[in-house]
Amino acid sequence: MKRFQRFFAVLLAICFTNVTMIQTAQATLISTEEVARMEAAVQSASSAHERLASLLARVDVQEGLERMGVSPEFAKERIAALTDEEAQMLAEQIESAPAGAGVLGAILLIFFVLLVTDILGLTKIFPFTRSIR
Repeated sequence: MKRFQRFFAVLLAICFTNVTMIQTAQATLISTEEVARMEAAVQSASSAHERLASLLARVDVQEGLERMGVSPEFAKERIAALTDEEAQMLAEQIESAPAGAGVLGAILLIFFVLLVTDILGLTKIFPFTRSIR
């Protein structure tokens, strides 16, 4: 038994030292030209203020603003008053916002939870299931 414990302790020590010694890193150098090209691409893209202004020019957005009681002119003034960083952050939030994408997933999740509880016999919601109890 003592021999097994010693072997196991040595094996663990070897494993721990090997785990801590293995460190990989991958890096490449980026030339000045590549950085300048990327910066030019960012600068040539439309600014956040222009993107927000083009969003406000859409008819459906203007109708939505009016339904909420905000005039499109007031919204344009507010957009013009934003700093570049604030406008960039707002434009990114608008672009990354889901447009009802999670609704179907939530409905399916609720359906499957109710289906499983029906099969387990905890509820009786669906007539087409039989309890395993």
